[in-house]
Amino acid sequence: MNNISSSSTTAVTRIGLVEDQFLFRQGMRAILQTRQGLEVIFESAEGYTVVDQLKASAVLPDVMLVDLSLPPLGKEEFGGKEVALALRQHFPDIKIIILSGHEDENFIADLIGNGAHGYLIKDSDPSEVFDAITAVITKGSYINPRALKAIQNQVSRKRVSPSFNTQLTKREEEVLQLICLQLTSEEIADKLSISVKTVHGYRISLLEKTNSINVAGLTLFAIKNGFVKL
Repeated sequence: MNNISSSSTTAVTRIGLVEDQFLFRQGMRAILQTRQGLEVIFESAEGYTVVDQLKASAVLPDVMLVDLSLPPLGKEEFGGKEVALALRQHFPDIKIIILSGHEDENFIADLIGNGAHGYLIKDSDPSEVFDAITAVITKGSYINPRALKAIQNQVSRKRVSPSFNTQLTKREEEVLQLICLQLTSEEIADKLSISVKTVHGYRISLLEKTNSINVAGLTLFAIKNGFVKL
């Protein structure tokens, strides 16, 4: 379900596009700008200039859609993973959704572990793109069932043993499980009969205890350490 309202009173969500294929980038821009409440304010055809361009910008995007495969900087790779790492360092408040031409199990968990908030296949329906943007803004992450399955497959193949030593409280485990189900803070608060402020406190505690970068990282942590099976 698409939750981006068409109401004129809705705050505008600013979007950045990093995509080297001109026609695809223009197509994405056209699709995004059909939705009231979204505004594309930034575009780049390569990743290695993104940070400098953003530093020179008067207004920053709220969400960046970044292609996984981008032109290198000489012999140095600078694709979606490198852009995510750079944005995480210089602009940690920007949400990052990685775009890929195919479902790549080897990259999804790695990308999330390095700061991406979501992952989309380029042939996704426009409604899923809108859903992903809404989710990273309101919930902190967007991991669709295909991406979750890919993460589970990778963890299963590698036979990752739980390596977490810090104890979580029962309530923290409950909040973690609901975060992994993609519930918002408001929905978690309602389900557990606690305040939204308390939920935010648990989120911060979980991020610190698990050394996770963001909410998407919490989901990755939970799967790897056996706290949830989705």
